Amino acid sequence: MKKIVIVDYGLGNLRSVVRGLENAGATAVITSDPDEIAGAEAIVLPGVGAFREGMDQLGPLQKTVVDAVRDIPLLGICLGMQMLMDASEEHGAHRGLGLIPGHVKKFPTVPGMKVPHMGWNSICIERPDNPLFAGFATEEYVYFVHSYYADTTPEFTLTSTTYIHPFASSICNHNAYGVQFHPEKSGEVGLRMLKNFINLV
Repeated sequence: MKKIVIVDYGLGNLRSVVRGLENAGATAVITSDPDEIAGAEAIVLPGVGAFREGMDQLGPLQKTVVDAVRDIPLLGICLGMQMLMDASEEHGAHRGLGLIPGHVKKFPTVPGMKVPHMGWNSICIERPDNPLFAGFATEEYVYFVHSYYADTTPEFTLTSTTYIHPFASSICNHNAYGVQFHPEKSGEVGLRMLKNFINLV
């Protein structure tokens, strides 16, 4: 059984991510130990909360994660996905891990549209050749909770979603993958995506 390390930096519902990975057929270990992260077969970077707090809490583990992704796959979830990018405008300008080009921006205020974007919405597969979404229909429904979104180019966009305007709901650059939605809360579709991630190992 493949060992997936979940990075514990003090933010996020780690237990639900563990259950999702275990249901998908992996052994999941929660750790903040740099050696354990460096020795993982794959890494999951979850997260709920503000970008700057996430980067601050990750602290010295930033380099550990960036170095590890040269050789093994990483999946960022929600805030964890946003932290993979170059920078965020949340509560000021803050640098991210720089693994996937692009910036994190806030949804604009539009009458009748609530922020955060919360609930079920569709993802449209933009790169059907990518193994993370192998076997998916052109459009699937998943669960979102976020006020900020990934602004990147088509080259790094795996799926797109429309809320207020289109945005990249899944992104990828080499071994670094990120999903804005919560696979552990997205039923069978989320489980299928987690199985695909495990199969990258």
